[in-house]
Amino acid sequence: MKKDKLHIHWYPGHIAKAERQLKEKLNLVDVVIEVRDSRIPLSSSYQNIEKLLGDKPRLLLLNKADLVDKDELSAWVKYLKEDTGCKVIVGEAKGNNDLNSVVKTAVELSEPKIQTLIAKGLLRRPARAMVVGMPNVGKSSVINKLTKSSKTKIGAKAGVTRQQQWVRINPKLDLLDTPGIIPTKQDDQLQATKLAFVSSVSENAYSPEPVAKALLEMLSEGKRADFIKDYYKTENLTLEEIAIKRNWIIRGESPDTERTAIYVLKDFREGRLGKIILDEIPLS
Repeated sequence: MKKDKLHIHWYPGHIAKAERQLKEKLNLVDVVIEVRDSRIPLSSSYQNIEKLLGDKPRLLLLNKADLVDKDELSAWVKYLKEDTGCKVIVGEAKGNNDLNSVVKTAVELSEPKIQTLIAKGLLRRPARAMVVGMPNVGKSSVINKLTKSSKTKIGAKAGVTRQQQWVRINPKLDLLDTPGIIPTKQDDQLQATKLAFVSSVSENAYSPEPVAKALLEMLSEGKRADFIKDYYKTENLTLEEIAIKRNWIIRGESPDTERTAIYVLKDFREGRLGKIILDEIPLS
């Protein structure tokens, strides 16, 4: 890949495999907890999620909310509720304040399915849920937080694939303890670039320099631009200028843009450049 050209690529075979595996898991559950990254509430969603889930109830969990502006996120919550018709819950990368709401809502959304089973003469059973989302939005951490209070593995269920392991969260909810990875597609390069910004794309799919350059260009047009310029002590948010200010020079005179790119991406991902949402709420 040329350093000055940004193109993020995945192999179609990997996408097809991930999609197939996800569909197999979806058949096992009553409700889906879709995790998105609060920094990119739209770009971390799957365009065909409704088609993929069918009529399966869905709960949206906006994770890593501690990395974004609370007022902006509140506006996003309102928009997503209206746009998707789903329940929306905000969660932080660290902390467990959201767990009770997640469990309670998952149980509530599963109740129609449970009532259907009861109407057929079956005994009430716990609701079955799974966590899905793009890579690195925090699916595993959500699962770990949900299962931390209950280590009761209940293994395979009758009629359920043996390889799937379940954890009883409480008497009303069982959770599939492996995440469903929503496959990313490469037909929208802007979405792909934003996913790379937050590390939701494998580093094998891109070079850090064009991604960091694209990030700086986007940030320089945002309302946090002055803060970021002050953070890097430069008027121009370019890899070259930042490298010079940090005295990261190679081959005598050349700015070390590769090293700078890695640090810029790390600064953003760890919240040092401010609490920023990169997506914009679509105009109605």
